[in-house]
Amino acid sequence: MIKGTMSNRIAWTSNRNKKAKGVFTAPFGTAEVKKARGFHSSFPEYQETPLDSLESLANSMGIAGLFVKDESFRFGLNAFKVLGASYAVARHLSKRLGSDVSQLDRTKLVSPEIRKQIGDVTFVTATDGNHGRGVAWTARQLRQKAVVYMPKGSSPTRLENIRAEGANASIIEGNYDDAVRLAAQGAREHGWVVVQDTAWQGYEEIPTWIMQGYGTIAAETLEQLGRLGVEKPTHVFLQAGVGSFAGAIQGYFADLFGNERPITAIVEPDQADCLYRSAVANDGNPRIVTGEMTTIMAGLACGEPNRIGWELLRDYSDVFFSCPDWVAAKGMRMLGNPLNDDPRVISGESGAVTTGLLAALMKNAYLEDARAALGLDRNSRVLLISTEGDTDPTRYRSIVWDGEYPSYE
Repeated sequence: MIKGTMSNRIAWTSNRNKKAKGVFTAPFGTAEVKKARGFHSSFPEYQETPLDSLESLANSMGIAGLFVKDESFRFGLNAFKVLGASYAVARHLSKRLGSDVSQLDRTKLVSPEIRKQIGDVTFVTATDGNHGRGVAWTARQLRQKAVVYMPKGSSPTRLENIRAEGANASIIEGNYDDAVRLAAQGAREHGWVVVQDTAWQGYEEIPTWIMQGYGTIAAETLEQLGRLGVEKPTHVFLQAGVGSFAGAIQGYFADLFGNERPITAIVEPDQADCLYRSAVANDGNPRIVTGEMTTIMAGLACGEPNRIGWELLRDYSDVFFSCPDWVAAKGMRMLGNPLNDDPRVISGESGAVTTGLLAALMKNAYLEDARAALGLDRNSRVLLISTEGDTDPTRYRSIVWDGEYPSYE
């Protein structure tokens, strides 16, 4: 286990262990994601989230195109996490019923006859906020119950947002991984169902379903790019906590495009860079980061990788980055204060770190080798996914209005 370290500089490593053919990607391919998207679309709140083309920012960076998928509009919850939570809950309930999820939708799952067969189910999870809110929202929508544990230092606003969805939610004294263990303990003692995107030995089915739910983002994005006349991006930057979101998007593109997939950069906070450290070790095995992981990127403050996500990222991603907090803060300010006629994107700390990193890569001399390793140039069309809006409004204003975490370049 490794303690997090602090530096003002961005660290990176190329994926030297990359294979020509890696782990099996079909579970995250188009067929499975079609099922997930079908379930998501059964909710009245469902609609595609925007894909914004930031032409002026792309020109200023010297690239051909920059596209930002804005997940702050997802189901009115200001973050993408509900996609994984809702689909995993649906898959669990459909399994209890002995049915395929494609035969069930939101309306059927709350019908009296189905409710009688299922009974009352309590779903439990650990979260920094967004995932827990997604679990709580889903439980309320499907007339079930939720228990949510949050790590020390979690935003009180995020806690209240979860409670507003009807969940029994609390902030514990430990870190995120301690909260995960507490959720698992509660499930053993009370018969609750753990809905966690962290996979461990004997707990892989639900994390896989969560990742499949995230695939809706990739499917929507490719359709939206197609309407803009772009077949696919040349590059994708994916932020990572345990690696479930990043692994899901990576798996979808790897399965669909094979060796022609976009070049992928994996981005983490330097206080919780377990995937970066795993790539640096270059032996194929994941590493664990311990400690409080005090980063503003709360949604990415995870020290133990999801094994499923790690293997996909290990075998198909290209460069791993470890970023200090100022990178996320810069991305927030850039997206919130657009150039010329570019659309404004309100992006939170975990959502904006990829924008800040891309800007640093295109400007800073000490990152020239990283830029070359990614092959970023005037022909590049880059996809970023803003995974959350201002889920902590106080922190957002402190950074964007008051200049907290100024750029260090």
